[in-house]
This record gives sequence, C-alpha cells and structure tokens, in this order.
Amino acid sequence: MAEAFLDHLKATLAAIEAEGLMKQERYIEGPQGARVQIGGRPMLNLCANNYLGLANDPRLVEAARAAMESHGYGMASVRFICGTQDLHRALEARIAAFLGMQDAILFAACFDANGGVFEPLLGEADAIVSDSLNHASIIDGIRLCKARRFRFQNNDMEDLERQLKAAREGGARFVLIATDGVFSMDGYFANLEEITRLAGAYDALTLVDDCHATGFVGPQGRGTPARAGVKVDILTGTFGKALGGALGGYVAGPQPVIDLLRQRARPYLFSNALPPAVVGAALAALDIVEAADDLRKQLTTNAGYWRNILETLGFHLLPGSHPIVPVMLGEAPKAQAFARALDKRGIMVSPFFYPVVPKGGARIRTQMNAALTREDLDFALEAFADAGRETGVL
Repeated sequence: MAEAFLDHLKATLAAIEAEGLMKQERYIEGPQGARVQIGGRPMLNLCANNYLGLANDPRLVEAARAAMESHGYGMASVRFICGTQDLHRALEARIAAFLGMQDAILFAACFDANGGVFEPLLGEADAIVSDSLNHASIIDGIRLCKARRFRFQNNDMEDLERQLKAAREGGARFVLIATDGVFSMDGYFANLEEITRLAGAYDALTLVDDCHATGFVGPQGRGTPARAGVKVDILTGTFGKALGGALGGYVAGPQPVIDLLRQRARPYLFSNALPPAVVGAALAALDIVEAADDLRKQLTTNAGYWRNILETLGFHLLPGSHPIVPVMLGEAPKAQAFARALDKRGIMVSPFFYPVVPKGGARIRTQMNAALTREDLDFALEAFADAGRETGVL
C-alpha cells in the first residue's frame, strides 16, 4: 500500500487523538453481565444494552446449545439459496406475533434491517420524513433510497407537520415518517401519540426503530407503540439488546411489506442467514420476556433509584424515565477523565462525545439493567461521587 496513503491515515488518527476523541476498546474476560472481568479485575458494568440481564442467562445458553445440536453451527448460505431453516421461520412468526404484526423478516443486525428497509419500498415519487436524531442506520438506509428526504427537529411536532406539508405540497405519492422509538444517546421517547395522529392527518406511513425498547418497554415489553397505545405500520428492532444480547435484527409489518423485502432487501439477499444458536436462543428469550414482569419491575426500580441519587449528588442529567440515564459533562476530555476515574474504582462506563453526540454534549451514558442489585448501585453511586470530586465534575 502507498506510504503516502498510510501517512494520511496516521495523521487523521493523530488528529483524533489530539482532540481527545479517540475511542478505546476493553476486553471482557468471560460473559457479559452486570459484573464483568477486565484485565483480571472485577468491574461493575453500567454501559451495556443488557436491559433485562439475559446476556448470560443459562436458559439462553442451553437453548443455543440445543439449537446447534439439532440444526448445526452455521448456514453457509444466504436465505434464498439454501440458508433458511424451520427455526428462522419460527422466529419470524414469533416476533411478529409478539409485536402484533402480520409477519417479520430477519436480518444479521438491525443496522442491516434499517439499511435495507427503505429502498425496496419507496422510490423517486415518494418522500421520507426523518427525525434529526435518528440512528445512523436509519440515516444510511434513507441515503440508499431514491425517495425525497425531509428532516424534522428532534421530537418537534410542529416541525414534523411543516415537513409533512412540504412533502405533500411537493406531490409525493407516498410519505413515510421514520423515527427511533427511543433516542439512545438521550433516553428520550418519541412522541408516538402525536406522530401517529399527524400521520393519519397527512395520509403518511410510520416506521419506528424500537431497538432500545423491545422486551422491556410497554405492556409485556412490546415496545414504544404499545407504551403509547398506538399502532404503527413498520417496526424494526434487534435481538442484540434486551432479547438476549447476541445479534440479529428484524423488520415487522404488513405481509406485502415483508414479502417485498424478502425479494429485494439487499442486506437480506446478500448476507448469510443467522446461525441456529442465535435463532434458538432468541426464541427462548421471547418466551422469557413475555412473562418477565418481575424483571421489568426491577429494571424500573433500579432506573428510578439510580437517577434520583445521582441528581441528589449534584450530577447534571437529562430528564427522563428510560433506563438510559446520561450524565452530562460537556467536553470530551472531561468525559474521558471521568470515565478513567470510575475505571480506577471498579466501574465500567463509556464516554460518548463527538461525532457520536454533538460537540459540547459529551456524556457518560449509564444504562440500568434488571440484574443490578441495590448493593451494586450503592457501590457505583459512591464511586461516582468520589470520581466527581476528583475530576471537578462535582
């Protein structure tokens, strides 16, 4: 490879490092969970999407093992050639029924689901109206689609209506509103009551990415539409968070939508089918989650306690009730210093900063889960207080 190109890359990396924006990975030695081991040290984990604590649940491990024994290790094929098993269709039917949809289609990840859902369904004659804080996968999926693009300010319903009017006045054939159900950097819920009302008023379709809700938000964990008491047209989501924490995504919706995606969604057509172990464990996770009111109650209790004491200590939090509780710190170096101070005290967190969040909006995004005990939370709160004083955050 040309040295000039490599030198260019090295200079880019050096600039990222100089700005305090370099992201570091840590190696977990063992399973994901409320407590993990890193470098031989036990750490309390406050930054996983493991909302119900199922990532190392022995029932899921057993279900994965049983699926491998009965259906093998991998598919070595895409779905339409020879990569579809009865397990895949069982999971698609199960997640669709759980969400109250006619059918569903599996993808390798929700990033692929969002990346592949728009292009087959909409074309140049259509329009997509997207929330400004939507996940990167929605943004990328919309870029791949030839529909006209309109963007409304985050959760701003007046701006949404302006953009819907503009789309209609521009002669759009079909209009689709796309939004996250939960905005993952802030822990805010989308205003689905008003979004669906406006969709009805302007004859628009609705698509919601419910990755940070499925399994633990709303009645029986059926997500943000169930929480809001509304119906949306298309739901995307993941098995990589509350539903076991492995991988795999889906699109759920009306039968013709799913049928067309099965014919034309490029990430589906050109990616290997999900391995049997993941599918078997995801089926088991849905059985657990549907009856997991106790875990959802514990998660809500933990989130409320954590938020209340952090505010009492004097930390600046974004308001909300979701298990995502962002601790706002402003600049990237301060967020990184605070994370290092917590690491010394046995707390695993991740600082978020530009370009993941806007400049000046650096934060520690803490995330509660049902496996954390009150003893765990009190230990973490003491560490937050000590680290806050040491770094000047408090």
